[in-house]
Amino acid sequence: MPMRLAIARQNSPQRMPDSAQSLDTYLEADLAAIAAAQRYRRRRIVACADLDKPTRVNVDGRDCIHFCSNDYLGLSTHASVREAFATAANRYGVGSGASHLITGHGPEHHALEEELAAFMGTPRALVYSTGYMCNLGIASALVRRGDRVLEDRLNHASLIDAGLANGARFERYAHANAEALEKTLEPKAQRPTPQRSWIFTDGVFSMDGDVAPLKALHSVATKHDATLMIDDAHGFGVIGATGRGSLEYCGLTPREVPIYMATLGKAAGVFGAFVAGSETLIETLIQKSRTYIYTTAVPPAVAAATRAALKVIQTEPWRRERLHALIAKFRQGARELGLTLFDSSTPIQPLILGDEAQALTASERLLERGLLVAAIRPPTVPQGTSRLRITFSTAHDMEDVERLLDALSYLPREH
Repeated sequence: MPMRLAIARQNSPQRMPDSAQSLDTYLEADLAAIAAAQRYRRRRIVACADLDKPTRVNVDGRDCIHFCSNDYLGLSTHASVREAFATAANRYGVGSGASHLITGHGPEHHALEEELAAFMGTPRALVYSTGYMCNLGIASALVRRGDRVLEDRLNHASLIDAGLANGARFERYAHANAEALEKTLEPKAQRPTPQRSWIFTDGVFSMDGDVAPLKALHSVATKHDATLMIDDAHGFGVIGATGRGSLEYCGLTPREVPIYMATLGKAAGVFGAFVAGSETLIETLIQKSRTYIYTTAVPPAVAAATRAALKVIQTEPWRRERLHALIAKFRQGARELGLTLFDSSTPIQPLILGDEAQALTASERLLERGLLVAAIRPPTVPQGTSRLRITFSTAHDMEDVERLLDALSYLPREH
């Protein structure tokens, strides 16, 4: 039995009802198996220690530099973003009070959608409360029973769940392999009518940090009359000459990709997600997307803060330039240490260690040196590929990178 459960049971003030005890017994067997496999997850209490330096955190009482946040541009504590949030909270309150289609859709939400659409170069955009809900909502509105959904084998869990949700024929193709995808697609003339084929892919893969071959995927989709959807959670704001994500990075236009989705809690530093596309797409989602219709809208203050973050993304390109300089420095130093990294030009730089115990030990050793780096284990990543998922932020210094590299140089001697 995991220690936390054992302590809780000892301190229980009264005997649980028999039905609750029966459920606990049933669940504890699963928890014990997770712990035995070195896959038990424990939350740490992490607090920002310096608003001017969001990479400085306090972790369970220990001061650390963290290298595992998705706040790639350091916007979560940006002065103008915080000011916009506070001003809107003082004007509108701290909650939206209802779903968008009741009374929850306010002027900040509407302005944010218009500004996101303008930034992405699409007719419309629609804001969702979370990225997970956005992916599920897109699929629930568009994919029909009998359709085919084809997904990259390393897609994010939310895309996988979206593809499985509607009774479609679900298949996964080899990672970042357009040729493998094409082999699974039959010509349109051979398809039952009105069956559609959908291709869902991450733009930047969250655990490997590589970019999907979007040009090749677009070619396959066009050839076979399939609809391509991109989840650009880790590309939006970060890659591309102007921060327009994996589309810009790969040389595609929004007209070539009918469904573009991205989250706002990573490079934008705030919360929520959006989908950008045609007028018809957005109106269809408003009418049919269950995770949009039946949930509370994000607070107006969050929408206002996101508008401020979007302005920073457009007016402070030095943030991306600095971020990519930090990444380049780390990759050069890692090569000099003989560390094997994935082919990633993004802030996500995974260091594969093998099994779960090795990844956990390495993470703990780094924490002892004041460096917070997450150990990622199955089922988040495939068996045998447990890793340190190292991520970088504009808020890091070159000295932070040197300190990380120095600590990594000792890991082989420690496990």
